[in-house]
Amino acid sequence: MTKEELIQEVEEGTLKFVRLQITDINGMLKNVEVPAKMLPQILERGAMFDGSSIDGFVRIEESDMYLKPDLSTLASLPWDGNQGKTIRLICDVCKPDCSPFEGDPRYVLKRVIEKAAEKGFEAFAGPEPEFFMVKKEKNFVRGDTRFLDTGSYFDLLPVDGGEEVRKKIVLSLQEMGFEVEAAHHEVAPSQHEIDFKYTDILKTADNIQTFKWVVKTMAIMNGMHATFMPKPFQGVNGSGMHIHLSLFRDGQNAFYDSASEHGLSEVALSFIGGLIAHAREITAITNPTVNSYKRLLPGYEAPVNISWALGNRSAMIRIPSARGEATRLEFRSPDPTCNPYLALALTLAAGLDGIEKKIVPPNPVGENIFNMKGSRKKQLMIENLPQSLWHALESTRESELVKNTLGEHVFSTFVRSKESEWNEYTASVTDWEVEKYMELY
Repeated sequence: MTKEELIQEVEEGTLKFVRLQITDINGMLKNVEVPAKMLPQILERGAMFDGSSIDGFVRIEESDMYLKPDLSTLASLPWDGNQGKTIRLICDVCKPDCSPFEGDPRYVLKRVIEKAAEKGFEAFAGPEPEFFMVKKEKNFVRGDTRFLDTGSYFDLLPVDGGEEVRKKIVLSLQEMGFEVEAAHHEVAPSQHEIDFKYTDILKTADNIQTFKWVVKTMAIMNGMHATFMPKPFQGVNGSGMHIHLSLFRDGQNAFYDSASEHGLSEVALSFIGGLIAHAREITAITNPTVNSYKRLLPGYEAPVNISWALGNRSAMIRIPSARGEATRLEFRSPDPTCNPYLALALTLAAGLDGIEKKIVPPNPVGENIFNMKGSRKKQLMIENLPQSLWHALESTRESELVKNTLGEHVFSTFVRSKESEWNEYTASVTDWEVEKYMELY
């Protein structure tokens, strides 16, 4: 819809409300709702807001900031029809002089996209976000008492207790312009996955934020709770967000080379090399919570080893069998608590660094790494991903790639926030500690 068409809807009274959305540094979607009659002036001048009240933005003495709507993100909300039509617009954050705000995660990704374009590349990505949908309770409790089902991969009713709500989520996403490709029950009880179309990397980041919002909203409206927490339940698989990614140049897939081994170009191999070289450095961003590292444990299908493979799902990077225009890599370690703008920015930046420096990746691993002994891993020079948020932050703090990609503002704010989260976690007394030690000592 053009700016003129949108203003015409306002003048005709069809449109009643507009939601202006941004994402903070920790990946939380933020929103201000304005009456539709304000939209023409917002499209012209932007909407002023208090940036000091958004986590990780600016200090109180420099708080005036502006929201500049991106019309390409326009979507109607399927559930807001009772008070009249409501639309959503994702915004870029600007300073009073109209320059981009360096602390806006969306701007961080845009900068890396521009760097890729300077090298002649256009990046495309597609996520596989997993989530749990459980009974809505006032107080969350440990254990499986809130599971809707005991289903597993590809199960259906009556085993899949969330099937009907999942259908409603898919229908809502389609009404908002998503091209949903698949929806199914995942491996763990009450766990689900909905896949949507592979598209340019900025739109993919926008879509991930919209997707999480729609899933949680529809779950609440149906008396349930949806969570993207990586490991909410002990003893079952956690929720990841595998990212499929490829580069195109001059309209052709730059990862494909029919004449090379495995059909992978030097660009693809160097991209893989860069991602492997920087894997530990970017993990605090792709897996940003204390709970993220409860998922990254052996035995639950999550990749814990820095490696790549052809088809082998035990590796951190997997190359699906499709070739030609569908050639891509699958980065399997990220989880859905990440800020998608920052995670995709660093994934792309790491790969571009590999291309620039012609980093040669190790040989692909054909064996099941999950069952591999430590001596064999050492022989193949397979390192582990960080085992805690603190270990991940140690690598992130020293990374020039992360600093340069995020910029000083986002880098320092993110690290400071996560150090605070870790300190809060280490000072807390968990149920496990009480059960383990209270009577024993």
